[in-house]
Amino acid sequence: MSATATTYYDRKGIIGTLGRDGLLQIILVANTFIMLAPIIIMIFSAFKSNMEIFQAPFALPDFGNVGNFVKIWTQTNFVRYLFNSFLVTGSSMVLILTLGTMAAYAIARYQFFGASFILMFFIAGLTLPLKLAIIPLFMLMRDIGILNNQLSLIFVYTAMGLPTTVFIMTGFIRTLPNELEDAARMDGASEARIMWSVMLPLVRPAMVIAGIQNVVPIWNDFFFPLVFIQNDDLKTLPQGLTTFMGEYNTDWGVLFSGLTLSAAPIILIYIVLSRQFISGMTSGAIK
Repeated sequence: MSATATTYYDRKGIIGTLGRDGLLQIILVANTFIMLAPIIIMIFSAFKSNMEIFQAPFALPDFGNVGNFVKIWTQTNFVRYLFNSFLVTGSSMVLILTLGTMAAYAIARYQFFGASFILMFFIAGLTLPLKLAIIPLFMLMRDIGILNNQLSLIFVYTAMGLPTTVFIMTGFIRTLPNELEDAARMDGASEARIMWSVMLPLVRPAMVIAGIQNVVPIWNDFFFPLVFIQNDDLKTLPQGLTTFMGEYNTDWGVLFSGLTLSAAPIILIYIVLSRQFISGMTSGAIK
């Protein structure tokens, strides 16, 4: 093949690569806009009155108009709903990460009869939607006396989050070298000490991944609070915000301000933990 032909094919390949990369960039930018547009509209609407929302829903608001935020903070039960969400989500995440990490460490590091069966038992939990068992769960919570109690939500969310956490943590722990544990044992460290002082700092990126995978659906869940909680003082944010929607009239500005404040904690958590999240997602691709 002549030099001219080689140059032609090289240029054609470069142009094709640039065109493909440009198309991918356009798709990614469009997808970003589609994902961010509802969030931007929600934030803009939080600073508007009902009339402004319906007249110009996409217009820039007066960001100095914080009347909706003041109203929802002082004239509604929003603070109580926020506290309940923090309590339920935080307690559930502590149980999920603690129990899930302990179970994953035992499955990944100890050789015993039934270890594979236990792992498959947890993985099977990923395929079974817990909502299908809502009637037996309702009867169980009623019989043990925690219906209309936040403990019912914490127990259900812990059961929902453990399969994902065990699956993620087991795979991550198995990639860690055994020499670390052997060195710690030679220094006289107990098994509990090895787990919490040696292994736990190394699996932190995987814990962040498991945490984000569970904290978002728990924080945003509407179904289980609707079934298990009837007392207004025990409602979480998704359920509590529905009380702002009237039968004949709704203050959409106040509702959007509540949605904005509800989304803020999850967004902040992701921003703070984004480095750990990316590190955990890419750790398996780098040797």
